[in-house]
Amino acid sequence: MTTTAQSIDQSILDTIRAADPQVADIIAAERDRQEHTIELIASENHASPSVTVAAGTCMTNKYAEGYPGRRYYGGCAHHDSVEQLARDRAKELFNCKFANVQPHSGAQANTAAFMAMMEPGDTFLSLVLKDGGHLSHGMHLNFSGIFYKPVHYALHYDTDHPHHEHIDYDSVLEAAKEHKPKMILCGYSAYPRQIDFKRFREIADEVGATLMADISHIAGLVAAGEHPSPFPHAHIVTTTTHKSLRGPRGGLIMTNDEELNKLINRNVFPGVQGGPLMHIITAKAIAFGEALKPEFKSYQQQVITNAQTLADALTSHGFRITSGGTDNHLMLVSLVEKDPDLTGKDAEKWLEDAGLITNKNGIPDDPRSPMITSGIRLGTPATTTRGFKQPEMKRIADWINQIIESKGDESTIASVRQQVITLCRQYPLAH
Repeated sequence: MTTTAQSIDQSILDTIRAADPQVADIIAAERDRQEHTIELIASENHASPSVTVAAGTCMTNKYAEGYPGRRYYGGCAHHDSVEQLARDRAKELFNCKFANVQPHSGAQANTAAFMAMMEPGDTFLSLVLKDGGHLSHGMHLNFSGIFYKPVHYALHYDTDHPHHEHIDYDSVLEAAKEHKPKMILCGYSAYPRQIDFKRFREIADEVGATLMADISHIAGLVAAGEHPSPFPHAHIVTTTTHKSLRGPRGGLIMTNDEELNKLINRNVFPGVQGGPLMHIITAKAIAFGEALKPEFKSYQQQVITNAQTLADALTSHGFRITSGGTDNHLMLVSLVEKDPDLTGKDAEKWLEDAGLITNKNGIPDDPRSPMITSGIRLGTPATTTRGFKQPEMKRIADWINQIIESKGDESTIASVRQQVITLCRQYPLAH
């Protein structure tokens, strides 16, 4: 990390330690964990020092219920300014007309979007969770599955098909005609291929449905022009701000439709939440500003290059990458071909012990439960933020292969762990 960033980070930690040594110790331990492990979870990233610091400023000390110019409390002039700045930057970044930066999370953004476009009990069409969807896309224990009626479209399941484990757009159309959904949802949490938003809109128009795109995973790629944009095709676009977009943890909703924008605003506040987190909105404004800089495009290009390098290297070691590869920042690695008895749960534990942080993940049509799984999900936003390029990604693939082939052998894990620490010290984080 840079001397300036290191000094700021230590100053913050010293302030906390003076007031609460116990919490300071926990934060210091987490800082050390992040510094000396390699983050390969596709939904995680390392925010810049300015984003991190902004999230801990005095902007947290204010209730600002409502929207700029229409608050329920006085004293909001500066909060109006920063929220409007965040809105304007989001609109420029994604080339849209309206943006709501208040959602506390991606799931809350999705909740407000659902409420804006549907009534309780209405039917919506989405990809089933086990094939790469998200729990807020219809999981039976989630609001989306409790208050609405989810139906699903499929992937291609034919190893002889050129698009095996890709979205089956014919299946989407067939399901849409059969169920006549009020809304069609695209955008996923574990899908490594590009999404044809134009085709989704054509299907939605054919059955009279609205189209919602949840781009939480690919938002950074979309913003940089490295993945096709959901605009102008989607009626509503939701995203988190902390994954490939590299901002603080939070949500964002966008649209080009003025009437939908009014519904969105009403359903965010007072619909699903009260006062906005103004310190996080401040950090979002900074992150959107960073994403508007030319170097952000270069970063996203390297994210994709790193993902494809990692996928190719793992393939050379005999792992199967679902769908045959990746077009974006993530990949699903099937463990079945290496060892039919090996589970994602075991692989995640062994890799974490070696300092490689991954998450177990179901592969398409996985017979195992979500807590066990037959695969792992890997992503490259955080490693790219750290400065890794193709050579480092190949080393990571080698380490993953060593650990898996050793079946979690303790000496192999210990050896890899030391190599991971050495590499991390060569590429320190900017805290």
